[in-house]
Amino acid sequence: MAVLGSAACVTMIMATSATAATTLGASAAERGRYFGAAVAASKLSDTAYVTILNREFNSVTPENEMKIDATEPNQNQFNYTNADRIVSHARSRGMQVRGHTLAWHSQQPGWMQSMSGTALRSAMLNHVTQVATHFRGQVVAWDVVNEAFADGSSGARRDSNLQRTGNDWIEAAFRAARAADPGAKLCYNDYNTDDWTHAKTQAVYRLVQDFKQRGVPIDCVGLQSHFNSGSPYPSNYRTTLSSFAALGVDVQITELDIEGAPAATYRNVVADCLAVARCNGITTWGVRDSDSWRASQNPLLFDGGGNKKPAYDAVLAALNVGPTTAPTTPPTTVPTTPPTTPPTTPPTTAPTSGPGGCTATVSVNQWTGGFVATVRITAGSSGTNGWRVNLTLASGATITNAWNANRSGNTGAVQFTNVSYNGQIAAGQSTEFGFQANGTGSGLTPPAPPPDRSPPRPPDSSAGRAASFGDHAGGGWSRPCCVPC
Repeated sequence: MAVLGSAACVTMIMATSATAATTLGASAAERGRYFGAAVAASKLSDTAYVTILNREFNSVTPENEMKIDATEPNQNQFNYTNADRIVSHARSRGMQVRGHTLAWHSQQPGWMQSMSGTALRSAMLNHVTQVATHFRGQVVAWDVVNEAFADGSSGARRDSNLQRTGNDWIEAAFRAARAADPGAKLCYNDYNTDDWTHAKTQAVYRLVQDFKQRGVPIDCVGLQSHFNSGSPYPSNYRTTLSSFAALGVDVQITELDIEGAPAATYRNVVADCLAVARCNGITTWGVRDSDSWRASQNPLLFDGGGNKKPAYDAVLAALNVGPTTAPTTPPTTVPTTPPTTPPTTPPTTAPTSGPGGCTATVSVNQWTGGFVATVRITAGSSGTNGWRVNLTLASGATITNAWNANRSGNTGAVQFTNVSYNGQIAAGQSTEFGFQANGTGSGLTPPAPPPDRSPPRPPDSSAGRAASFGDHAGGGWSRPCCVPC
């Protein structure tokens, strides 16, 4: 234990827990989450594959066995043999099952591909109803609709036979799924929705926001997160997760694989999920590299021989330093207007530092009439045994809800303090909290620390004002931005 000079601020160096979990699923469960894998029924006779699956994961997603062509190869003739095999294997070992997928433009059987209009709409709804009913009570979440938005900058719906039945087809599928399986969480799932600034991401955001406002049943958003050189892990990934969560839905990373399996990127993805209260699980798309649909890119946590890769160690370490429980009161307020422009870029200037080396940075997702702010706190060389963050909101801004922190006040000068599960941050590690507010989030990029704590930095040209401590009319940080205690 150390006392830091005149600041009299006590910090603690955190020791590694002697009881840290040794498998992915066990560690995720301690954090109130799951860590799963996509599973092929044909692999369940592979002893090495099953050994890893049973040891490491607490959730499974059938890779192809629940898709339309597998479950309804001929109209009104359903086949659940392989899907049932996966579900039975998982449930007999205490694993949960994610259902994938009920309505999709791809992997349709020939009979469905040739249909259109009212006949196709009726067939799609019948398929959703029959499959969701068959697995009722066995599946915790469904990817009800998969990949309904187009790539590119338009933010438009994908042109598909299902889309041509009418723009309300997604809503109709979700309502049918809720009627068939009221106990399952209903998700929208898509790829290339990881970068918050992309038009496709914003389009999905507006769909979810609209559904929440109108009472259309939707409980979660799935980000596939297939990262490679052409679609890399974005620096604003955490902003994407927290922005969807702020709509009052869970966020799930549903099909994770990363070209080359870089340990640092896998670690960042897990840390981002753990930092967002409603990011409640991660699924890798396969078990071993040899099982992957992108086997030549070696994108998973286990090599073809079933050996743990450095990325595995990074993921397990990230899980083991995460919060031990998830908040029980996640944000539920829905913004009144969706973003029409990309969110504010996270600060590029050095973060403000409080005594003991604790630092804080903020990123803001602004839309007309409101914003979500995400604050990341990083411990210095001493670690923390508690923290507080003081900031001043812009005039007229009012906080409507917050997560991963306790707060004092809703307007003007507001103080945030740690909750029970995120006060202790090991040296060099981070935690995150966030809040949603009406009004503007301008000025929340942290200014420099006061001269008596560390050297001042140059004026913050992006904010159009000099960087200094104290209250700012346009909003900002007051007192030390992050004080470990």
